Amino acid sequence: MRDWLSRCPKRWVCVLAVAICLLISSCGNNVKRTPGGVQIGEGSDPNLIPGAEPLSRYGNPDSYEVFGQRYHTLKSSKGFRERGIASWYGKDFHGRKTSSGEVYDMYQMTAAHKQLPLPTFVKVSNLENGRSTILRVNDRGPFHDNRIIDLSYAAALKLGLIEKGTAFVSVEAVGSAVDPEQVRYQKAVVDVDHDKGDPLYLQIGAFTERDNAERMLKQVADAMSKKVRIRTSTTGQQSIYRVQIGPIASVGLADQVVETLSKIGISEHHFVAN
Repeated sequence: MRDWLSRCPKRWVCVLAVAICLLISSCGNNVKRTPGGVQIGEGSDPNLIPGAEPLSRYGNPDSYEVFGQRYHTLKSSKGFRERGIASWYGKDFHGRKTSSGEVYDMYQMTAAHKQLPLPTFVKVSNLENGRSTILRVNDRGPFHDNRIIDLSYAAALKLGLIEKGTAFVSVEAVGSAVDPEQVRYQKAVVDVDHDKGDPLYLQIGAFTERDNAERMLKQVADAMSKKVRIRTSTTGQQSIYRVQIGPIASVGLADQVVETLSKIGISEHHFVAN
């Protein structure tokens, strides 16, 4: 490029032509400008490639307490997968230290999680629009009754939940400091998520005795307008009776259900697919 410009008889014309070409190329990639000038568009691919990293010296205690609630961190992320509601955090935290000791940069592909080892690479899939990406968990949170992961601004933009603020997602560990043999990156898997469209239920209990499940169902059904069911599964000679509420079709409904559960003293719950 530099040699070509030096041979150009009217250098300013050539420089202008190059600038126009670059502008056209950017438009062709459907580039979006973030508030910080970072470009993330449909044609770009900011997915991270997981790699083995040392376990952070900070942010990995056996347990910790926030707002009076104790959380226990996982020793390993191997096989970790969950579904639930994602939120995102932005400029109010930009430049502050994360739980891992790193500085939070809202324009990096990172996330916060309550339990996963720091750092852990995760595949996050927006179950509402099918978008997926790889993120690096380097912070703790979100400390909200009904949220499982907090995304950086860049990650939320990539997954298409900036405007809504929240979305149903699946989270799957794809590599971490403590499981280097688990590290992998498969672009085809990242770009296609087969979970989209599966009905989600809020599971509030699992019992080996059906009578106990029946008692919880009655307790919840009396206070809940949403359908409550018992889902039975059998492994070997053992039957498990799971009490579930749903299907949960929106984040707003999920928040209403969790608020009702809190009023009747039920705080343990998680999302499961049908």
